[in-house]
Amino acid sequence: MGLFDGLRQVLGIQAESDATRKADPEDLFGMSTAYLTMEAELGYEAVGEAALCFSEVDSTDFAETVEEVHEILDVGEDETGTEAEGHTDDYGYSWVVLRDDDFEDLVTSLHFASDTLIERGYGSRLLAALFAFQDTSGRVDDGQYVYWAYSFRRGAYYPLVPKGTNDRDSSAEFKLESNLDGELEVEENKEYWYALLPSSPGRHPWE
Repeated sequence: MGLFDGLRQVLGIQAESDATRKADPEDLFGMSTAYLTMEAELGYEAVGEAALCFSEVDSTDFAETVEEVHEILDVGEDETGTEAEGHTDDYGYSWVVLRDDDFEDLVTSLHFASDTLIERGYGSRLLAALFAFQDTSGRVDDGQYVYWAYSFRRGAYYPLVPKGTNDRDSSAEFKLESNLDGELEVEENKEYWYALLPSSPGRHPWE
């Protein structure tokens, strides 16, 4: 399943009707402890990057909301050092991309961005939040990124380990699930482990 197919499913009616629980931006703070487990116990290092994916609405109010998000993130950079930039991918989906060596700041900034969209009435446009890690032990392809993704349509996390641009490392994903289930609210139905795959090997889905 490619990037377009995965995102199309996220936007589909089935994902809405099959939602197990209401998405809550507070869930993002679960990564504040989960990333410690990833690093200390599993050997996956946070790479200082995270991103929020959403679909646009052709309206002035929505454009102003997104602009507000970026303006406040830009102001916050002076205090936290978190760099933020906007990006639109080849399929027309928008991303708020964050970079900071302080993982807690990444979580806080993603929470702010998603919460702002929800408060302004655009929660249904939110697709996923991705937290990037890298494995240095050789369990996955050298240089390949590993992610924990939070699905706003399902209100749950799932592991994502791209394998090139058209495949996933299911074995690595299942191992991550078994180690973090209980610490994170993990999506039980693997049909909803959406394949947000990169367009080029060794790159992020938002690049």
